[in-house]
Amino acid sequence: MTRLTATARAIAAMTAAVALALATSCSPIPSADPTADGGHTIEQDTDMTTTIDIDIHGTTFTAQLENNATARTFLNLLPTTLTMDELNGNEKYHYLNSPLPSEPQRVGTIHTGDIMLYGNDCIVVFYQTFRTPYSYTRIGSITDPTQLAAALGSAAASVTFTPGHAA
Repeated sequence: MTRLTATARAIAAMTAAVALALATSCSPIPSADPTADGGHTIEQDTDMTTTIDIDIHGTTFTAQLENNATARTFLNLLPTTLTMDELNGNEKYHYLNSPLPSEPQRVGTIHTGDIMLYGNDCIVVFYQTFRTPYSYTRIGSITDPTQLAAALGSAAASVTFTPGHAA
């Protein structure tokens, strides 16, 4: 057997092994029969948008969550009320007792209504737009932050986060 033939056979064997591994690791294709799972309709909605409600001294805001592990883990902590401290005249923050998954990135510009994670345990709600060199993990953003600064005020604020509805 020539060296080229042995190499070609080895590549073919590895390709077959990879194809078999991929085929057995993929999810099965859902049945066209909606009762195939024992009488229950199978529903798959991968484009679901998750929202949360944020109550600040009686004013309620809605925020759309990011589709990431940080936002999903934060959602699992809800409902919760946090006493958020003031910082720099543009944000409120609260350190959690446990870390959240994080993938910090330099965001460049913070926008009014952004909800971010600083480090892996500090929830931040921003009420002014500004440029920043710092890195954050995005959790979500308030859909209409018009009255956010007024609701938060200039001192520490009690902020209640609750699960919203699926859009």
